[in-house]
Amino acid sequence: MMVLVTRPGKQGWKLCQLLTQHNIASIHHPLISIQSEPSLSDFGSELYEFDIIIAISQHAVICVQEALINSSFVWPKSAVYFAIGEKTAKILSRVTQKKVYHPSQSGSENLLAMPKLRNVEKKRILILRGNSGRELIFDTLFRRQAIVRYQQTYRRALIPFNSHTQILHWKNNNVDTLVVTSIGQLQFLLSQMKSYRIWLQDLVLFVPSVRIVVEAEKMGFTRVINSSSASNLKIIEAIQMYK
Repeated sequence: MMVLVTRPGKQGWKLCQLLTQHNIASIHHPLISIQSEPSLSDFGSELYEFDIIIAISQHAVICVQEALINSSFVWPKSAVYFAIGEKTAKILSRVTQKKVYHPSQSGSENLLAMPKLRNVEKKRILILRGNSGRELIFDTLFRRQAIVRYQQTYRRALIPFNSHTQILHWKNNNVDTLVVTSIGQLQFLLSQMKSYRIWLQDLVLFVPSVRIVVEAEKMGFTRVINSSSASNLKIIEAIQMYK
């Protein structure tokens, strides 16, 4: 087995390290870079306006934490915290020193099904995210008559690559497995592959949620496995079970 890991930055690098520790070969090829949003420098005091704070990703938590440290603010103790998945919840709990609620399986639908988010009328809710995504959460909470706001915490910058050169490299290294953690990254990867789509779609694809499984199958992937979490440990477990 040779795993192509596309998740960005330290998370992708750490996943490759874990794979090595489990005697699984891997190649790290990030598809995006994460750039913190400059406007966060003046954001600290605004956190205190909200009853509920929802973190969509680990990057969102990390970027806000860095901004708070630089501005001498701290996470509010009065807010109730939620995260899209287990790993994001652990990071958010560590920086807030608060309990963070999260669904047992990551995903917008599972988060919205949590009892504590069902009766949110007139609650002020902040969604910490990147420069797009998770509209279902906003729309559903708005319909439940909450006062909802997005806060963009970072930008995803796509990293173009030469598909011909990369395919030769991946084929020469016998890549047969792919890890992708977002629909946007998967769409971008397909768009860059041009005449190599069939090869890509034949790989065993690991993704962190049912929502991405559905979209991946629509894109033509035939062997898609849901790790049920974007946590590196959960991804490793899913790969080991398949192996």
